[in-house]
Amino acid sequence: MAIQLYFCKNDFDTQKIRRFFKERRINVQEVDLKKHAPGARELKLFASKAGGYAALVDDRTKGERADYIRQLSIEDVIEQELLENPALIKTPIVRDGNKVLFGFDEKTLNDWLKGDGK
Repeated sequence: MAIQLYFCKNDFDTQKIRRFFKERRINVQEVDLKKHAPGARELKLFASKAGGYAALVDDRTKGERADYIRQLSIEDVIEQELLENPALIKTPIVRDGNKVLFGFDEKTLNDWLKGDGK
């Protein structure tokens, strides 16, 4: 199991996910989106699981750029904006291969662990 945790802020959900895996002694690769932007393939995977690039835009982010992106309707333009400004992506995101989870959902995480034989 190669779990990755993508985050921008150390918010409550990110802390809960860290605690969840730490209590179960599961190593997680943490990816700070402010330091390491996701690639186009990763972003495409996230968008396919979220329901499109527009669904990846964080509603809590403030500023002119965030407001501009929320008003866009062309997926290719939104994709480019998110690649250039990864801090605008809704986080935390947990990824295990092709499985993607947005936010903290203990039931889903437990199901993933059961499916992995742990």
